[in-house]
Amino acid sequence: MAVIDLSAVILYDGLNRILLQHRTDDAPTFPGHWSFFGGGVEPGETLEQAAIREAYEELSYALKAPRHWLSQRFSNQGRAYAQHIFLERYDGAELVLGEGQAMEWFAPSETGMLLMSAHARAAVEALDGWLAWASADATGEGV
Repeated sequence: MAVIDLSAVILYDGLNRILLQHRTDDAPTFPGHWSFFGGGVEPGETLEQAAIREAYEELSYALKAPRHWLSQRFSNQGRAYAQHIFLERYDGAELVLGEGQAMEWFAPSETGMLLMSAHARAAVEALDGWLAWASADATGEGV
């Protein structure tokens, strides 16, 4: 089975909150779920180029230096996917929702009651630890 590559973007802020997208109720995959901004990698694009394009299409946000953080595989509706997640600290620029029904900032610990796919939830849980480490490291209190 061919694997479909997806690039996703997680913006995080100085309070260690992450920006999530609330997918529309008629979305073709994971309708009504909270997830990351992103989508399919187009022919000829690198994973990073796809993340940059998706952030602009879905948020009108120009990524400056996205960092590849995690790749994970999952399947849905008989298809295999590889999701490649890029992180970037949010710089305060205006965000314009271009896809989905809403966007909202959450601390990872606040996402437990949200409807999320298993792979998105696993990434958020892993990100909670990474954000705590990164914050401590930035203040000199980390490893």
